[in-house]
Amino acid sequence: MPALSTLRLRLLVVSLLTVSFLGALDHTIVSTSLATIAGDLGALEHMGWVVVGYTLASTVLLPVIGKLGDLVGPRAVFLTSLVVFLFASLACGFAGSMPWLIAGRVLQGMSSAGLQLMSQTIIAQVTSPRERPKHMAVIGAAFPIAILVGPVLGGVITDFWGWQWVFWVNIPVGIGALLLAIFAVPHIEPGTQRRFDVRGALAFTVSLISLVLAVTWVAEPALRTVAIVAFTVSLMAFAGFLLAENRAAEPLVPLRFFRNRTIGVATTLSFIIGVGLFSITAYLPTYVQMAYQTTATVSGLVPIATVFGMLLSNLGTGFLASRTGRYRLYPVIGTALGAGGLTVMALLPVGPPLWVPMVVMFGVGVGTGAFMSLIVAVAQSAVSRRDTGSITAAVNLVRQIGATVTTAVIGGAVGFGVSALLPVGLDAAQLTPQVVRAADVATQAQVAAIYHDVFAPVFAGLAVAYAIGLVVALLMPSGRLSDEQDPVLHAEPATA
Repeated sequence: MPALSTLRLRLLVVSLLTVSFLGALDHTIVSTSLATIAGDLGALEHMGWVVVGYTLASTVLLPVIGKLGDLVGPRAVFLTSLVVFLFASLACGFAGSMPWLIAGRVLQGMSSAGLQLMSQTIIAQVTSPRERPKHMAVIGAAFPIAILVGPVLGGVITDFWGWQWVFWVNIPVGIGALLLAIFAVPHIEPGTQRRFDVRGALAFTVSLISLVLAVTWVAEPALRTVAIVAFTVSLMAFAGFLLAENRAAEPLVPLRFFRNRTIGVATTLSFIIGVGLFSITAYLPTYVQMAYQTTATVSGLVPIATVFGMLLSNLGTGFLASRTGRYRLYPVIGTALGAGGLTVMALLPVGPPLWVPMVVMFGVGVGTGAFMSLIVAVAQSAVSRRDTGSITAAVNLVRQIGATVTTAVIGGAVGFGVSALLPVGLDAAQLTPQVVRAADVATQAQVAAIYHDVFAPVFAGLAVAYAIGLVVALLMPSGRLSDEQDPVLHAEPATA
């Protein structure tokens, strides 16, 4: 397609960034209002499904949305997803019961997958591989910014306007973004109309839902038998998915992609990000509150430092890669920083000043941001334009799966470890930071040591994941991003 003017390209990036931010924000802004929502709707036991429903729906729909973008064109999928997202936000605000709210959140998650994927796909379609990293980095900044401002914004809105406005605030911003997108997002011709892989989509959906339910239930002793059944169903469905993909004329996730070493490395690194950092971020405040005896507000400083490092590095490497066309060095440096930082976190003794883990996790964030958005652009550049949506979905999908599964595993490990080590008289189910701070000094020191001992092997395991990522990053073929509009990598000898 013809190149866009500079003005229209900038308007397009602003539009995609705004919409991507809305989708990412809706994942983080709800966290601080969950208790209020559950109390108003009288369904505390179902509170977790407000988050799980959103995350699961967005993950399951990633390959489906990616393929639809290739079939009917990314503009149509993007605009439709935005309209559905606004409708779902309106419905969530009017929810009068928890099932209604969960249904609305599922719809939000489904549409959020379209916003996230199509933003990256549209940028890939209208820019050359050389230009793509800097624009992808700008759009990718939506996620870390949402992590930084979402919980605080959610708390302020809930306290002053009511929890309904956590969802309704999307409406005016989303309508403005929609009007801008109608003008800024160009029509992109889809590939030749092809058949949709229905069997592959169904098998993948059953496999992923069963897997998430299994890792969620396995921590509950009463549900372990059901969890084993769910694991079995997940494995059988995944085997069916692979069989369907091998037989389908137009598979949902073309397995031929992974015969390309560049794509194989990029998707593996994306998985490492989900496993190595995205999974632990949710537990950092708890670790800091218990191991460092801080308030909830102060405990947020460590994840803030992590995400801030990720944001700066993501933008910096995106612009550097666009300027030089080189990309191989950044994931090598990034995974090394991640492995080193998490190793230091595992070796930290009990009781160092809080600025120490802040600095260390800032370094882990810098390392992760160095290749977070870049590897998406590199993977897109290794396939033909007709498969842009599918490869974008695949790279994002493995990251989501890695984060979802590892988050559940870490939660189970921490819960089991703390319960096993707590002395008699302390109940893990009722052990809050407030209870610990009200206890005597000896008990506080004992709890801090327990949380340190439980989290140390978790950090060590994540450091191993980044070390594996370093080995994988070294296998990335040396190359240079092309200035041509058609996405093609200019391969160079490994010694270049």
